[in-house]
Amino acid sequence: MDLAAATSSALSSTSSSSASTTSWFSGIVHGRGDRSSSVKMANNAAAAGDGVGPINRKKQFQGVMFKYGPKPIQVAFKTGDYKQQVIFIGGLTDGFLATEYLEPLATALDKEKWSLVQFLLSSSYSGYGLSSLKQDAMELDQLISYLINKEDSEGVVLLGHSTGCQDIVYYLRTNAACSRAVRAAILQAPVSDREYKATLPETAAMIDLASKMISEGRSSELMPREANPDAPITASRYHSLCAYNGEDDMFSSDLSDDQLKMRLGHMSNTPCQVIFSMGDEYVPEYVDKKALVDRLCRAMGGADKVEIEWGNHSLSNRVEEAVQAIIEFIKRDGPKGWDDPWS
Repeated sequence: MDLAAATSSALSSTSSSSASTTSWFSGIVHGRGDRSSSVKMANNAAAAGDGVGPINRKKQFQGVMFKYGPKPIQVAFKTGDYKQQVIFIGGLTDGFLATEYLEPLATALDKEKWSLVQFLLSSSYSGYGLSSLKQDAMELDQLISYLINKEDSEGVVLLGHSTGCQDIVYYLRTNAACSRAVRAAILQAPVSDREYKATLPETAAMIDLASKMISEGRSSELMPREANPDAPITASRYHSLCAYNGEDDMFSSDLSDDQLKMRLGHMSNTPCQVIFSMGDEYVPEYVDKKALVDRLCRAMGGADKVEIEWGNHSLSNRVEEAVQAIIEFIKRDGPKGWDDPWS
């Protein structure tokens, strides 16, 4: 995706800091810092555009861009100035505006007094091959910490697309301090990277090579280009994505119910929704999609299930259904009953 063509924001900076209201999440991280460290949207930003709300013109978002961590890549973009945020976590090669439904979702969330946060990780775009689920989880935790301590967040919902679903499952298993701010999780297109990669002719030999390199203590070295032409990838990341029982292997149809429960069972502690595209091009034809999504939801302790007929992987052909499912879930399982978790 062309980032430069994707976003045009009405932004202005302010050097004044406002008095911070103590959030019920404020005890997570010491040192709330100066709220003026983020770039603030001008009060009249909406008036400068053609419309009111987070979308100025098609594919032009209005909001706040800010740094949430020390790395140059750690940049986030937030539409809407609200205390509750939906954090979008993209898949392999994704970055800002990764899916078609994000634009109408930002508008729909704004009407419900929610912000949409998109962010870049070390693994975004072509960086996924040099990163890991652990690194993604650390950076997601930094983002949530920022929202808590700088934006007085009252809770977040995690929305994962594709491999971003693995990030959510991994992060919520860590029990990181800021994970307590996660009020719900949505997995859109939780599919198996391993089963898709297995359909490619070179994969078996490359898995053997990755295993050999790892056994020789060369896990951080790069695989040959033919292993993953899209981006450089280390032996450990390739093995994680492509090998049976690899770290990323969470949604494969050939995993037993017990294996799925071991990987996904902790998700029962968080309200969850699974949005499955019944026409997902990255799911091999031999996989029974209906049976798989049933098993995934059961392993997660009874997650809310949404099957979108004919939907493709990113739901670019079913945008309205995607937004409707997400908004209905947030309204139904969202703020109600969200008491202070620290009390």
